[in-house]
Amino acid sequence: MNLIYGTKQVMHRIRVKLYPNYLPGQEKTFIARTNSEATLNVEEICAALRDRGGFTGNYNDLLEYVKQFNDEAAYQLCDGYTVTNGYYSVYPNLGGTFKKTHEPPDPQKNPLTFRFRPLSALRNLAQHIHVEVEGLADSDAYIDEFTDTDNNETNSLFTPGNLFSLTGNKIKIAGDDPSIGMYFVNKENPSMPVKVDRLNDNSPSSVAGLIPESITGTGIFKIEIRTQFSGGNRVLKTPRVIASDFELEVC
Repeated sequence: MNLIYGTKQVMHRIRVKLYPNYLPGQEKTFIARTNSEATLNVEEICAALRDRGGFTGNYNDLLEYVKQFNDEAAYQLCDGYTVTNGYYSVYPNLGGTFKKTHEPPDPQKNPLTFRFRPLSALRNLAQHIHVEVEGLADSDAYIDEFTDTDNNETNSLFTPGNLFSLTGNKIKIAGDDPSIGMYFVNKENPSMPVKVDRLNDNSPSSVAGLIPESITGTGIFKIEIRTQFSGGNRVLKTPRVIASDFELEVC
């Protein structure tokens, strides 16, 4: 039993790390970022429901029913409905602006995305979560945020072919080693990273460009910066890898 069933026997825990705040006037403060241990898929959540939650039915049937529900929910979302499960709702959202009342949407200026809205049941659970501050993150070099700027999604979803922006510290891509670059690394196939070929910004605190269209299918990805940039005039003898502590999903 847990808080969802009205008891307080289990204290949920979330871990965070602190990063320097570079906003003007806030230079001596820190901001917290969730230190997510992993992204759980349908199979793992159903297994937890069986092993921890006490589900006594057939696991394979449960898995199939949940997948069928998700498929139907996605179908209804694409027909313009808002879908809710009692804890959060998901709804389609058309971005951008229009100059005329009957102007047809432009896929580039008016991207269609899906938004997430937590409901009161989920917001109430937040009052019972214990937050553990694990101290200062490795501030020598780190990736802070990845944003799909066309979809306005941060540290969550991305679409191949869209523009992106990446922020962090000492993430400038520099050096002559053949491995130097920014990569999308598939969690299921880390030996085949996809390199970003088109960049329009490359500085110590930000990198921006075009998400490779060669990323196909579905999957969970991390961002890796492989660079010899040291923060000064000298380059490192060997590249170092700066990996995101968050995971991204293709949409």
